[in-house]
Amino acid sequence: MKLLLINTSEQKGGAAVACKRLMKALSGAGMEVKMLVRDKTTDNEQVISVNRGGTTQKLNFLRFAWERFVIFFSNHFSKENLFAVSIANTGISIADHPAVKDADILHLHWINQGFLSISEIEKLAKLGKPIVWTMHDMWPATAICHHSRECNNYQNECKNCFFLKAPGDKDLANRIFKKKKSVWEKAGIHFVTCSSWLEKRTIVSALVDKTKVRAIPNPLDIDFYKNNNRRAARERFGLPLNKKLILYGAANVTDKRKGIDYYLDACRLLSQKYAETSGELELVFLGQVKENIDGLFPFSIHQVGYLSDNTAIRDLYNAVDLFVTPSLEENLPNTIMESLSCSTPCVGFEIGGIPEMIDHQKNGYLAKYKSAEDLAAGIYWCLWEADYGMLADNARQKVIDCYSEEAVSKAYIKLYNQILTDKK
Repeated sequence: MKLLLINTSEQKGGAAVACKRLMKALSGAGMEVKMLVRDKTTDNEQVISVNRGGTTQKLNFLRFAWERFVIFFSNHFSKENLFAVSIANTGISIADHPAVKDADILHLHWINQGFLSISEIEKLAKLGKPIVWTMHDMWPATAICHHSRECNNYQNECKNCFFLKAPGDKDLANRIFKKKKSVWEKAGIHFVTCSSWLEKRTIVSALVDKTKVRAIPNPLDIDFYKNNNRRAARERFGLPLNKKLILYGAANVTDKRKGIDYYLDACRLLSQKYAETSGELELVFLGQVKENIDGLFPFSIHQVGYLSDNTAIRDLYNAVDLFVTPSLEENLPNTIMESLSCSTPCVGFEIGGIPEMIDHQKNGYLAKYKSAEDLAAGIYWCLWEADYGMLADNARQKVIDCYSEEAVSKAYIKLYNQILTDKK
């Protein structure tokens, strides 16, 4: 069985990380697997890029820009929600690519930002090869949005889209919905969601066959992401040895969707309500900081910037006492999985797939959605009231039980075999 995983990027973004980890897990299970991407950044021979030099890269940018312009134009030249939606109106033709022709199963992951168009997915379906699609957000099950939030229109027919400035019965969302429905119905795609939460949201979509939807989590190399020497980890980043440290991480630290405002309010509440946090608690930020945050928080902060080296990221999880993710939209965050595997408890809002990862007051704390007060309470409970050793042990065990490469690869191989058997 020859498998081809298809993703926009080799390394950038959570979906790319998860896709590449799946490739490693499947390879370790003896499968013949390759990864086809637009943006390749390493010399990994298993990863194949569709790019052919500088001209191709310029075309890639033009495709990306064209999609954004159509959204911008349809949204009455407003930048609001410009990157909260995708329409896949343009993309690269890969149906004739040798890797596609050689594969027995095509396994899509995150294909947006000008990589694959809806029309190209239709061409792939006409090849007659089974298509599996791991959903890293809701986009395959909605018209244009990556997260529908409280909107349930996608369960019947997307229209009057609240992401658009001029919603209507025949707005951009409705046109894309109809195009997707026409293609998806004929393609016979098997959808895999990374969380049970996303599975529940997907099976009610009017775009998918609910009998072809199942949940399989992303895998993690638990032999790599594990507990190491905390003192050495702190010394690597120049962090204080005698403080309680909280890690907050995001590609863009100040992204409102990642809950930075709630985190700021929670820290202020911690400082005001719990006197012992003063002088004992400090904050660590992982990711790009596009807006100045100096002086905003009541505690000392340490910015480590964006890290692409996995060893450095692992060491950072080991350097801190707690990982906090106040994100407002999530599926199954790699960051929580990595932190737990390093025996670092987590605090997050009760949203998306996070409740499947954080077991309340067992390996961390689940805060009420959008409650800065409960977020503060969870941080304080983990660091000052709980049996921290128990939390750390439970965190590690959770990943061993649910997200190991062996467990996840077995689930996918079972699915692949079932699909090929049914096809005969």
